[in-house]
Amino acid sequence: MSVALSNAKTNNIAQSIAADVEAVNQVIRQRLHSEVSLVNQIAEYIISAGGKRIRPTLVLLVANAYGYKGTAHHELAAVVEFIHTATLLHDDVVDESSMRRGRQTANALFGNAASVLVGDFLYSRSFQMMVGLNNMRVMQILSDATNVIAEGEVLQLLNMHDPDVSQESYLKVIRSKTAKLFEAAAQLGALISGATDAEIDAAGEYGRSLGTAFQLIDDVLDYAGDAETIGKNVGDDLREGKPTLPLIYLMENGTPEQRELVRNCIEQGDEQHFEAILAAITTSGALDFTRREAEVAAQRASSAIAGLPESEFKQSLLQLCVFAVDRNH
Repeated sequence: MSVALSNAKTNNIAQSIAADVEAVNQVIRQRLHSEVSLVNQIAEYIISAGGKRIRPTLVLLVANAYGYKGTAHHELAAVVEFIHTATLLHDDVVDESSMRRGRQTANALFGNAASVLVGDFLYSRSFQMMVGLNNMRVMQILSDATNVIAEGEVLQLLNMHDPDVSQESYLKVIRSKTAKLFEAAAQLGALISGATDAEIDAAGEYGRSLGTAFQLIDDVLDYAGDAETIGKNVGDDLREGKPTLPLIYLMENGTPEQRELVRNCIEQGDEQHFEAILAAITTSGALDFTRREAEVAAQRASSAIAGLPESEFKQSLLQLCVFAVDRNH
């Protein structure tokens, strides 16, 4: 089990927090334990699946960037990872997904009921851990974040199979569903380090913008990636009737024929026309547009931490902004 980033380009990021990463792994192993064997089995299955672990990494990097010397950031990094894992378990059930991180989803392997309930266990375990830190501001940040994430999930559900979703409405989903936990992770790293309110806000802006960039590149990779590299089925968004930014751009800027094709595919969750949609998205410039929007968000993240003192941790945070838009998985 590893909380380290897995891409070769991010090795120096992982090295800068190697000791902290191992400490977080220990916390995860300890806190994951349950007397119910199925809880252990499913939770271990999804957490050991790997992934980029960006959110707990943010807690560690920001705390170190502000000179934190305690151990609470290890507990908080594990909390953030548990919350994220719980959302993945629930997301895959809602989306009826069968593949994540290059292997079967937990719901495909263990069933929907078990996945939802173990997701609930991880949520409740994370709140037990928060209480143990005895910091009301930590509780406020994380409870607000989980509530906003839940609202984002419902908003995305309302947008499903709706070809008339606007860019503004879609970006609201991203800010709620994805970027909010990035924001909370960065805020927590600053908070426990004794940063000022302005510095906590700046860290939050960094996390929010970085999370937005990550999600927008995920949108690109759903059409421009390959299943083996990105670890999920290419075209899943189309199959699920999700109007992501490339499709929204095509609806707003494509030819009448392209718009009609997109409309029908979103309404019906039709992946049979994936190749035709991919061709339209590529020729229309929708992927280039989405990538540019991700680059703007990543630059906003970089600017937000300009005031941080120079350190290897600040450099790692800046490198994450580059990784967010340059990655292929």
